[in-house]
Amino acid sequence: MDKKLTIKDIALLAGVSKGTVDRVLHKRGKVSTKAFESVNAVLNEIDYEPNLIARNLKNNKIYSLVVVLPDPSFDPYWLPCVKGIEEAIKEFKAFNLSIKAHYFNPESTKSFITVNENVLALSPDAVLLAPLFYKEAITAMNLYKEKGVVVSTFNNQVQSAEDLNFVGQDLYQSGRVGAKLLDSIANNGKFAIIHINEKFKNAVHMQEKERGFRTFFKEKGVQEEAIITLKLKNPSIELNFTKFLEENPNLQGIFVTTSKGYQIAKIFNQTQRSKIAIIGYDLIEENVAYLHQGSIDFLIHQNPKRQVYLALTSLVEHFIFGKSIPGTTLLPIDIVNCENSIFYMA
Repeated sequence: MDKKLTIKDIALLAGVSKGTVDRVLHKRGKVSTKAFESVNAVLNEIDYEPNLIARNLKNNKIYSLVVVLPDPSFDPYWLPCVKGIEEAIKEFKAFNLSIKAHYFNPESTKSFITVNENVLALSPDAVLLAPLFYKEAITAMNLYKEKGVVVSTFNNQVQSAEDLNFVGQDLYQSGRVGAKLLDSIANNGKFAIIHINEKFKNAVHMQEKERGFRTFFKEKGVQEEAIITLKLKNPSIELNFTKFLEENPNLQGIFVTTSKGYQIAKIFNQTQRSKIAIIGYDLIEENVAYLHQGSIDFLIHQNPKRQVYLALTSLVEHFIFGKSIPGTTLLPIDIVNCENSIFYMA
């Protein structure tokens, strides 16, 4: 049945008055057992839902939702997030909502602080935050709470009472997956965990991935000395990584904790050394190219577009439909290789 049924239609089908249908729908007033059962039988048959859009449009309140995320021009990993925001805007365009993005420089804590201060001054109803910098994120979340702003996070989980909702992956488990992959395809020898262009002490996502990686090998009895952590930063990445390779000729595998795996694959190819296993993150164009060349063996897909879309959906449903915001929404840890990457690129 394609027609949108009115209360009058439902009343005719159930053989009751419109008032009776209204009392059943809104759970008010007295209704006989027979009438109640008749109305519910019709509702179940037609899969009736209240016209939530019409109900919302009667409310003049326009809810303001702001997404604070790294500028994709600095790191293409964040570009799918913009598409996730656009998808949410399109889906919920019938409601009284304003969804806007504010971007910060992912290499600058000062930029992160400034953007959050500017957003706070706008007094939005909710903020969806990518807490790239742990300490600064905690401060921002506390300030939002003081002003009555609902805060949700995605991509990096921050352990805070103000973090009502997190959407993303279990980063500790993600590190274990990376370790399992390396263990499956690499020979015994040294492994390297490589962090690129971020301050490790203030980057919980890197710490959790490394913790998961190291714990996996510790449980297998691998000596701690066999796993080396290397922190690289522009503009000296190539120089320092080349030197690292020369100092560690027994290196058998590399685990890159960010979307910069392509930088390592490129430098490694230029050294003309024997192939070693490389595990990286994220389906950005450069990574996928090296995946198909065979320089990168596996990529762990974090699905940033889905993260943003689901987080925004939870906030919209909270304000528009009165639903509670889930505490944590964990996405699958997808393992991508050259054989299945095409199914993730649509």
